[in-house]
Amino acid sequence: MPFPVRLPQPSTGAAAAAATVGAVLAAVALRRYLSTSRHRPSAPVTMSALRGSSAAPTTLVAYGRSPEDQELLASAAGSVALGEGDSVGEFVVAVSYEGAGFDAAAYMGALRARRFGRWMLWSPRMGSTQDLIAQNFAKLPVGVVCVADVQFKGRGRSKNVWESPVGCLMFSFTSQMQDARKLPLMQYVVCLSMTEAIKELCRAKGLPELDVRIKWPNDLYLKGLKVGGILCTSSYEPKVYNICTGIGLNVDNEKPTTCLNAALQEANVISPRLKREDILAYFFNKFENLFEIFSNQGFQALEEQYYNSWLHSGQRVVVQDAHENQSVSSVVTIQGLTPAGYLYAIGEDGKSYELHPDGNSFDFFTGLVRRKMEA
Repeated sequence: MPFPVRLPQPSTGAAAAAATVGAVLAAVALRRYLSTSRHRPSAPVTMSALRGSSAAPTTLVAYGRSPEDQELLASAAGSVALGEGDSVGEFVVAVSYEGAGFDAAAYMGALRARRFGRWMLWSPRMGSTQDLIAQNFAKLPVGVVCVADVQFKGRGRSKNVWESPVGCLMFSFTSQMQDARKLPLMQYVVCLSMTEAIKELCRAKGLPELDVRIKWPNDLYLKGLKVGGILCTSSYEPKVYNICTGIGLNVDNEKPTTCLNAALQEANVISPRLKREDILAYFFNKFENLFEIFSNQGFQALEEQYYNSWLHSGQRVVVQDAHENQSVSSVVTIQGLTPAGYLYAIGEDGKSYELHPDGNSFDFFTGLVRRKMEA
C-alpha cells in the first residue's frame, strides 16, 4: 500500500503509562525548580549518556506554547534515545539556544492549532526527525513536532535516504488514529493540508498565490518540479495506531529542483519571502481542521478538495500487466482514488482498474501495475 504500515508490536501499554507518569512527575519537579529560581536555565544540560561514540552530541531545544508545555517537553525529552545498544547517541536538551536558526516565538505566535505543534523540539543538525519521534513515541506528548535545520539521514519512500541542507523546512510530528481503514489515506490529508496552508499563507501576506500541487501518492510539485515530500509510518498498540508523519519542503534552496521563494521572486521581484516558521504554523492550523473532518467523516468529505489540488484527474498513463510471464503495457485514464487509497482508472476496454506503484521506479507516466476491480 502507499502508506507504509509497520507490523503490530508487542503491547507497551504498561511501559507507556510508566513513562507518562514519570514525565509528569519530572515536569512537576522541574516546575518547582523554575519557580524558585531567579532565571530559567539557559545553558544546555546533557540528558542522555554517550555510549561508545566520539561524535558531537545532538542538541535538542524544547519549546512550548506555554511555560508549562515547555517544561513538560524538556523533562520528557531528557529520556529520548536514538539507536540501540552501543549505537545510542548523545542528546543535549536545552530550553534556550543562542543564535537559533528557527524563530520559535514567531512560530508559536502564528500557531492557532490546539492539539498539534504546541510542543516543539528543534535541532540545528540531526540525523532524522522521523527516527527520533518514531523511536520515542511513548516518551513524548502526542502532537509534538521535531524540526531540524539540517538533516543528514532523512527517510523517503522505499528506504530512500534524503540529505537535506539549510533552506528546507524539515519536520516530523505525531498523531493517533483508531480506524485502520483510514491509515492509507492519512498521507493524502497531510498533502492537502500543506498545499492549502501555503495558499492561505500567501493570501494572508498579500503575496502571489503559489499553485503547489499533489503528485500521488506523497509528493508536492510546483511548476512541474518537486518541492516537497511526505512520509507516514505507523505502529500499533492496543486500540490505537501511533502515526509519525515526516515532511520536507524546499523553501529557500533552489537546488536540485526549485523552491517556494524562487517561484515568488519570479512572480514579483520585490516580493517578501516566505518563512519556515509561518509555513509550519499555517500547516498545523490547517491540518488540525482537516484531520478532525477526516477522523469524524472520513476522506470522502475531503475528496473533492483533494482532487482540486492534485495533478492527475483525466491523466492517461501506461500500466503493466503480467501475461504468460511477459509484461504487457496498456493505457488507462485516471478517474480518482479507490476506497483503499490506490488510483482508480478506466481502461480502453471500458473496465475499472486499481493502480499500484511499481516499487520505486515509476515516474507516473509509466510503470504502474493495474489490478482489475470487481464489478
